[in-house]
Amino acid sequence: MTVPFARGVRLGVDVGQVRVGVARCDPDGILASPVKTVPRDQVTGPDGVPADMAELRRLIEEFEAIEVVVGLPVALNGREGVAAGHIRAYADRLGPVIAPVPVVFTDERMSTVVAARRLSERGVKGRRQRAVVDQAAAVEILQGWLDARRSRG
Repeated sequence: MTVPFARGVRLGVDVGQVRVGVARCDPDGILASPVKTVPRDQVTGPDGVPADMAELRRLIEEFEAIEVVVGLPVALNGREGVAAGHIRAYADRLGPVIAPVPVVFTDERMSTVVAARRLSERGVKGRRQRAVVDQAAAVEILQGWLDARRSRG
């Protein structure tokens, strides 16, 4: 039995060690587009929440997102490695900050590589590419997740 696709904006998130790329989709879940790159920040605000997570919470509120799709780096053999563990730990900390909005994971295999290649094809290279590659990877993550949901019916 297939579950119907609930209408609503989703945020796609590419969690890196230095930056977090953010993308969003339209309420119908057709097209993902870049939003911004947020610096990873362990410094907590007055509420004890790291600044990057507080910004994700703000973006969820701004776009009225109903779900956050986080890219999970899975090895080519399908296994989760150390990097996936770091992403899961980040999501575990993020979950209570953005509750009741759920966090879901999706395989992000090669998303950054694909994003960098597409940016290069468009003539975006070097420092300019580093500034937006995380957003582009978040777009790849979210678009792949949306396309997979649509293909399920």
